[in-house]
Amino acid sequence: MKLPVPPPPWLDLFHRHAGQIQAILGHGIRAEIRGVYEHWDRLRHLTPPQGVDVEQWWLGIKLARQSLRKELPLQDKTGKPFHVCPSDGIQRRLYQVARDAAGALQGADALPTGAMQERYLVRSLMEEAMTSSQLEGAATTTQVAKDMLRSGRAPRDYGERMIANNFMTMRELKRWLGQPLTPDTVFEIHRMLTDGTLKDPGAAGRFRMAGEDIVVEDEIGTTLHVPPPAGELPQRLQALCDFANQTDDGDYFIHPVVRAIVIHFMIGYDHPFVDGNGRTARALFYWSMLRAGFWMTEYFSISSILKNAPAQYTRAYLFTESDEGDLSYFVAHQLEVLLEAIDGVHGYIARKQQLQAEAQTLLRPGSRLARRLNHRQRALLLNALRNPGKAYTIAVHQRTHDIVYDTARSDLVGLVDARLMQRHKQGKAHVFVARPDLAERLR
Repeated sequence: MKLPVPPPPWLDLFHRHAGQIQAILGHGIRAEIRGVYEHWDRLRHLTPPQGVDVEQWWLGIKLARQSLRKELPLQDKTGKPFHVCPSDGIQRRLYQVARDAAGALQGADALPTGAMQERYLVRSLMEEAMTSSQLEGAATTTQVAKDMLRSGRAPRDYGERMIANNFMTMRELKRWLGQPLTPDTVFEIHRMLTDGTLKDPGAAGRFRMAGEDIVVEDEIGTTLHVPPPAGELPQRLQALCDFANQTDDGDYFIHPVVRAIVIHFMIGYDHPFVDGNGRTARALFYWSMLRAGFWMTEYFSISSILKNAPAQYTRAYLFTESDEGDLSYFVAHQLEVLLEAIDGVHGYIARKQQLQAEAQTLLRPGSRLARRLNHRQRALLLNALRNPGKAYTIAVHQRTHDIVYDTARSDLVGLVDARLMQRHKQGKAHVFVARPDLAERLR
């Protein structure tokens, strides 16, 4: 990855153009350019407003940002505080994220039962577990990972272990919501995420040590980031925990969504562990959002968005580090990720509702068949129509709907009795497959 060109120090520009400050400010330059929190690396290629050159334009932008600057009680490697500048674009996105992350699940009121919403939750947790692990090297395919999580079978390799650990940890996050974040809690989360996946099993749930100082590189060996030395990690993590536990009833206020994003950033920046830093950072982001009351966050998978554009994720870190600790770049990026994840959930629900409508058409209310089937059986039949030849087991059906074994078995045997599915043995397990003429039988 090509490293961003660091901007010229704005104080140097201030002294160089001291005589033109009033003229520069008179151009109405704001903190953003058309709603985008631009970095010097990109801005230097753009055409500045008439009457100023690109350096003066950048100076005007930095002055606008300085007026919004809010320092954080967290420091970079040189001891300078990180800061955020809540620009108009950032505040607009904060409003949208907060509205959707704490409000109602759009379209959920049209779902037939609470069990259907539980299926959406399990789906999102699976998606986050898979893609968060894949971001850090898990080579397991999505379909294999889904089959493993749904069937409950034990992981068979490194990648599957990463995904299974992540899924379990995401389900456990609520356990820590009622207590302050402590270094021991962070260690416990890291231990759960990395169990059985580290070259040195003893490195799980502890800081990296002096001999384990690491360098973050890209795929061709370019140094992207050198984390703080190991000796500073205890005080840095304690400062982060103190920041995470701050309440909003004092004189100092940070929007809780920004707080969660900053926690995400700092774990990635400090790299306190030999491995698993990214997974830990994203898990703590979810913890912070849920603790602040944004309950809908459980349904969002930010890693599935990050996986599609990992370079932008990395660049958001690099922009912050190269521009005097301005965390606004990372905040702006993560807000866009969250909005895309929210849109993904709403789109997923809309698609599922359309499929439900198709199922209701095929299994029309009032028909003799509809009276004999429950919503789980109808969902399975619709899935079978879309996936001819797919095999179903009692264990998978049980985990998919979070029901007891006897209920899952009764569902599937009932479909066999209705002559809609066939059953045969595969090893010791019973396997169920829809009849080839299922569509005609439903009609």
